[in-house]
Amino acid sequence: MSRDNLLIVADSEHNADMLYAVGVFVPERFIFLRHKGRPHVVLADPELDRVRRLAPQCRVLSYSRYERRAARAQGNGHPPGLADVLRGLLRERRIRRVVVGEDFPFGLARRLRRDGVKVKLAHGALFPDRIVKGADEVKKISAALVMAEVGLAEGLHALRRTRPKDGRLYLNQNPLTAERLRAIMDTAMLEAGGTPGHTIVAAGRQSCDPHERGHGPLPADAPIVLDVFPRSQKTGYHGDITRTVVRGRASEPVRAMHAAVVAAQQAALARLRHGAWAEEVHTACAATLAAAGFATRRRSGRHEGFIHSAGHGIGLELHEAPRLAAGSADLLAAGQVVTLEPGLYYPGVGGVRLEDVALVTRAAPRNLTKFETTLEI
Repeated sequence: MSRDNLLIVADSEHNADMLYAVGVFVPERFIFLRHKGRPHVVLADPELDRVRRLAPQCRVLSYSRYERRAARAQGNGHPPGLADVLRGLLRERRIRRVVVGEDFPFGLARRLRRDGVKVKLAHGALFPDRIVKGADEVKKISAALVMAEVGLAEGLHALRRTRPKDGRLYLNQNPLTAERLRAIMDTAMLEAGGTPGHTIVAAGRQSCDPHERGHGPLPADAPIVLDVFPRSQKTGYHGDITRTVVRGRASEPVRAMHAAVVAAQQAALARLRHGAWAEEVHTACAATLAAAGFATRRRSGRHEGFIHSAGHGIGLELHEAPRLAAGSADLLAAGQVVTLEPGLYYPGVGGVRLEDVALVTRAAPRNLTKFETTLEI
């Protein structure tokens, strides 16, 4: 389907397609229209000069101008709304058909159809090129990874300064909690220019749940999963790193799990090549973990073992295509940037997960993550 007359109504703080289209953060929703190959944006007057300067590829139009036109056309004294402004913009350009994405506001679509405009849903992504990153985008993701590494490094520094007492870790005479360690890491990422996500500090039994954020005092001699995924405040691109560490002495089962997860990540990296199926990466992880003796199964009503996908694309969204998962129909291509995050989770033992970010190339893949992988600290 042609993407001419492509229409987006959203803010670019939260909508990745809008940020990709314009390249500027705008906190309030505005109009993006690609017509005859040229992008147009209609937004509030206080934003006009800034967006004209930062987005020279766009024709920047005044929302209040179209609002005044709509008010005159209505002639009933009622203030015009966004739908009225949008109708005036499309009529001015004699546009009778627009292409929108799945998240286009339903109410606006109904109004447009009532006004005789055909609203067609795009087949697939609005910007298919988003899945393949250019050199500049890879640099932006790498910069976000540095922010993640800064946060992770501060977390490990705090853990190394702790002392065990009665099975717990103490920092400056006080029990170190997941909440306190998360605050230390999040503060470091903010200072480095990243906005933290829901940073994970999950220890002991809590580490058996891949999405448990973690709470309470941190135990000694037990696995602690640290998962950080900041968004660059400057560019909007994400970084994502996970490490599992033990402050003290790891048990033999945890040591074996960690070694198997390291091997699984290497196996995944070896399958990461242009033209391969994304599912192959997941299969390589699963096969490596199973060969090491770690079964994935359901026991006592809970799933255990390798219970999630091997990874996902990353960019302006934390989770993008391709999906490195069982049943994925995605094909890998040079320029895609993906996470590689195998993990093992067993109640009574704990969880172990490692995550790096890698670039698919036409030759060997390039691991963009430089952070150390050490179990015991």
